[in-house]
Amino acid sequence: MQMQHWLLLAGLIIIAALTCYALTLWRRVWRIRTERQAQENERNERLAKDIQLIAQSLLNGQVPLIEGSIRIKVLLDNYAGPRREDLDLAIFTEIYDQTAHIPTHSGWKQLSAAERKLHSRLMETLERDHQEQVQQAASQLANGLD
Repeated sequence: MQMQHWLLLAGLIIIAALTCYALTLWRRVWRIRTERQAQENERNERLAKDIQLIAQSLLNGQVPLIEGSIRIKVLLDNYAGPRREDLDLAIFTEIYDQTAHIPTHSGWKQLSAAERKLHSRLMETLERDHQEQVQQAASQLANGLD
């Protein structure tokens, strides 16, 4: 064989090897995408169940209105799954925004009695003024997001 034939054969072998390598990489990318999508779907299912559970707990009085609203808002922010278009969930964001400045856990314990009383009054006012809206939104969520 002539030198040109050997070079042509070597070129074809290199092209075939690179094609196999490219296919291997594409399969890996496809598998990773599929796994990520499955993880995302599982995460959204878990969040949807958690949102539904907290909404039911809020309706049953098992969780305080402010705490339940904040928890639902945070979970909704992390949820990326399907939602019914008729859901009106703005009240959870409103309550979250109005209470974001209130310290929690150890920060609450470090507040003076007067500061705690002031924040407690705000929370009581929010509960009184928005209870009906929260109950309506929670009842929508208690039936699921989609």
